[in-house]
Amino acid sequence: MRADRLLSILMTLQLRGRVTADVLAAQLEVSPRTIYRDVEALSQSGVPIVTERGRSGGLALMDGYRTELTGLSGTEAEALPFAGLGDAAAALGLAASAEAARLKVFAALPRSGRERAHRASECFYLDPVDWYRHATTPQHLKVVAAAAWASQSIEIDYESWRARKKRIVDPLGLVLKAGRWYLVARSKQNTSVFRLENIHGARNLLKNFVRPRSFNLADLWREEVSRFEASLRRAKATIRVSPNALSRIDRLGADAAERIQAAESDARGWREASIWIESINHAAGLLLAFSDDIEVIAPQELRVELAQRAARVCALYK
Repeated sequence: MRADRLLSILMTLQLRGRVTADVLAAQLEVSPRTIYRDVEALSQSGVPIVTERGRSGGLALMDGYRTELTGLSGTEAEALPFAGLGDAAAALGLAASAEAARLKVFAALPRSGRERAHRASECFYLDPVDWYRHATTPQHLKVVAAAAWASQSIEIDYESWRARKKRIVDPLGLVLKAGRWYLVARSKQNTSVFRLENIHGARNLLKNFVRPRSFNLADLWREEVSRFEASLRRAKATIRVSPNALSRIDRLGADAAERIQAAESDARGWREASIWIESINHAAGLLLAFSDDIEVIAPQELRVELAQRAARVCALYK
């Protein structure tokens, strides 16, 4: 609809500054001529849009012009990203503000938009917690979050797999993944990821730090996840998988599941694939749960470990 397109153009110019007509056309899937017609309509309605020609030109709002779409307060604006994440907003102490922000955004929509948004909320619910787990709020989440909001350094008492010690860090952002909270923080110019559940104490030092201009939380998190997953690919195993195991094969991880699903099946429906494993012990623990629906071909050490574990299980139930 044209009204939606006009609003998208206005919001894009307000958020991004100068944008070319070609970029807007590609974003909205229309022609540049349509964009210029829409810009003319916005100008006639009182929106001051400046058109600059040339290689570095484009469309931009006149300096100082902004449209207040919602009238959100400061805390409501901060809570807006959590408007659809009730548990996360509650854990951060932003539940009321997130709900107020959601209602104000809904109120700013035209009637047809409100009806569509309401319909979407009826048909979609986000549950970020994995199966067989309960949502937990780390004890020091609010202290850490407040420091990240204010760009203030904190002292944390952190227990890693190596040792427990106190350290001073600059909290750059928080990530909620599969129901668990993680802190991305800078310490001595190095950026690290800390699991909130392993923080035994947190103290705001009330000392401001300067956030790196190039820092992007989403990009860094994706890089850390890729690096961590790559670090677990330490060895390979060749396995044969029966048809009965295919519905549960995702328990071995996405990479393994993709390789197994892509393998050709034999006359009995069994598939053979080479997959990455973290270690012999870790792989044995995962594979033993499949009973005789998965057979390890190699390495021999993994076959021996599985046989020994199976023998201990048999001895236990004699």
